Amino acid sequence: MRNFRLYYIYAAIIFVGLIYIYRLFQVQVIDDKYALIAEKISLRKQTVYPQRGLIFDRNDKLLVYNDPVYDLMVSVPIKLKGIDTLAFCKLLAIDNEKFDELLSRAKRRSYRGKSVFKKNISNVTYARIQERLYEFKGFFFEIRQDRNYKFNSSAHLLGYLGEVTKKDLSLQKEGYYEQGDFTGKKGVERFYEKQLRGLKGERYFYVDRTGVNKGSYKDGKLDYDPVDGKNISLSIDIDLQQYGEKLLDNKMGSVVAIEPKTGEILSLISSPFYNPANFNIQNRGKYYTRAINDPTKPIFNRAVSAPYPPGSTFKPIMALIGLEDKAISSSTHFNCNGQYRLGKRVIKCHFHPSYTSLKQSIASSCNTYYCHTFKNMMGSSKYKNSEEAYKSWRSYLTSFGLGSKLGTDISGEFKGWLKESSYYDKMHGKDQWNYSRIISLSFGQGELGLTPIQIANAVSIIANRGYYFTPHVIKKIEGMKSIPQQYLVKNYTAISQSNFNPVIQGMQEVTISGTASHIAIDNINIAGKTGTVQNPHGKNHSAYMAFAPVEDPKIAIAVVVEESGYGASWAAPIAHLMIEKYLMSDTLKESSRPNLEKRMMESDLIPYKYKSKIDKSLYGK
Repeated sequence: MRNFRLYYIYAAIIFVGLIYIYRLFQVQVIDDKYALIAEKISLRKQTVYPQRGLIFDRNDKLLVYNDPVYDLMVSVPIKLKGIDTLAFCKLLAIDNEKFDELLSRAKRRSYRGKSVFKKNISNVTYARIQERLYEFKGFFFEIRQDRNYKFNSSAHLLGYLGEVTKKDLSLQKEGYYEQGDFTGKKGVERFYEKQLRGLKGERYFYVDRTGVNKGSYKDGKLDYDPVDGKNISLSIDIDLQQYGEKLLDNKMGSVVAIEPKTGEILSLISSPFYNPANFNIQNRGKYYTRAINDPTKPIFNRAVSAPYPPGSTFKPIMALIGLEDKAISSSTHFNCNGQYRLGKRVIKCHFHPSYTSLKQSIASSCNTYYCHTFKNMMGSSKYKNSEEAYKSWRSYLTSFGLGSKLGTDISGEFKGWLKESSYYDKMHGKDQWNYSRIISLSFGQGELGLTPIQIANAVSIIANRGYYFTPHVIKKIEGMKSIPQQYLVKNYTAISQSNFNPVIQGMQEVTISGTASHIAIDNINIAGKTGTVQNPHGKNHSAYMAFAPVEDPKIAIAVVVEESGYGASWAAPIAHLMIEKYLMSDTLKESSRPNLEKRMMESDLIPYKYKSKIDKSLYGK
């Protein structure tokens, strides 16, 4: 019996031994999983960043290009030993205390593996370290792409890059970004990030226990090259853009110019502006806080984000609504004795002939005419009450793209202010309000706010006699047959085409005999409308919108100059000079009105309360 027990024990030992032999054979010969794990401990992946796409203007002038950014990396910081710390610190121009701080931070980021030791090494420092890098085992460089600029111009439109945040990483779907990567943060850089960024490449290599590169892994079979980003061309004309910036210098405001037939943005300016190079990766730390603290808000993109009451520039739109709704006709006249009385309230008007036609009401900017028009519409028997009439009025405006974002390809767009009827129910009580409570809307004041790009789009609609293309800055994307489809679709308003002609005739009179006649341009037929916008926080804003030539519109423009007074004094001259520059650039080297141009460029209209706090270094002039 005991012999049988021994046989069982021997058999069990042999069986277990065979299992071990089989597993060892499987691990070492058949299954290379464990070999790969062992290799992984000594493998390093190096990201190879692509060239970011270049950005050009509509005439193929280079605007944005790439500059390398050198990040000094450290491998396995816990095992970093045996380097000449003093010599290394001297190369980096840091002291031992800073070295220990940077190394400690690198260890916290990645206790084993690679980690950033110092970001954004300068070209000079990179060259100095690179030639001696072999002396400092465990350190190596990763090269990324920062942006640089051919012109000190267009900062708000172009935007800038920044490191991805934890929120960016948590929200991404494709898993492209890693901590430390750059991404577009504002403007075109953000909107066209996927096209501009390209695809990263990778290199795999062996390292020893100190992190020193010992050669390519599997002869580079797992390596792959980066794919460069696509170049893009924008619709802006950089010459027109820079000219407009000179005119708007030392002023607070904005300019938006659009090609009506396509919706292409020819110029988009927000002032005060800043040098785009001050906000690239290498410089932003130095300038960002200063820009935030500047009271004139140079980072804020007024062109797409600032809602202003449109003032009298709204009157052509109000006229179109009145015509469409049958509140007035093209032959309607109203008497104006310099004011419109509403009980004890008096709304003042400008001096002009008392018996006022539609055309004259636009040319002379008559408030009374539009108060009557609004009253006729709000009190029309076709509506059962004021709320229903207001909803109809509002629906006309929404067909112009007002009260919502237009969908432009510039980040930060604001929808503006266009209140629902429920707003007035809360303010005055249900069924307790009528036209008299909201009469200021008729001439572009009250609870109404439009961004400059919305005003420019509205005047594009008038130029096109009833439709618009969503304003956009993209003109061409490398390798693509077309720009995004949403910018190729015609959006029609609720206004009949026939109603535009009498309004356009009135806008032509503005520059022939009306409020902007003193700055008419010879040989260019301009339809415009001045506006003096009431501002409860200071002086009135100067506003203007126009398009030209009337017979074949090529440019529509809106200008707002904050706290500067009459629309005819500042906004209109800036717009006319830009129209002249754009339409006559092939034949006109200098403005036909040098004195007007000089006055616009040299005038400082920044409110006195801000002057002592402005940081001129942001502008990089």
